[in-house]
Amino acid sequence: MSTITLRNVQYRSRTATAIYDLLNPIPFGMFVATLIFDIIFAKTGNVFWGKGAAWLVSVGLIVAIIPRLINLGHVWFGGRNAVTRIERMDFWVNLLGIVAAIVNVFVHSRDAYAMVPLNVIFSVVTVALLSIGYVALAFEKFGHAEVRHD
Repeated sequence: MSTITLRNVQYRSRTATAIYDLLNPIPFGMFVATLIFDIIFAKTGNVFWGKGAAWLVSVGLIVAIIPRLINLGHVWFGGRNAVTRIERMDFWVNLLGIVAAIVNVFVHSRDAYAMVPLNVIFSVVTVALLSIGYVALAFEKFGHAEVRHD
């Protein structure tokens, strides 16, 4: 029988960690949906998809506020807790992704088809940056695993 023991990460607040884990995936899903809607809008020119993408990126940014503030507190004001380089890199990559999403909101405020192709470009940049953060954290978590054979 094999037992896997993951690195024990001590956070300041279990409540903050629970809220972060609950809310953090929601903006990512909305930004992925924004990318899909933007691609469909670029191909069809149907205003429905452009307006839908504008709403998705806007709501995604609003929902992203709380997890980003919790992450800010964890990474930069963690106090006694050790923060890894990957967690700091994830913070910066997420920050850049959020900045790209903010620019994307302004691109989506353009009239009709004037937002193409910048809407797709900024959606791709946002999703790519957030994906890099998720993948880096997953590899870090997996890299600190110990496998014992009992």
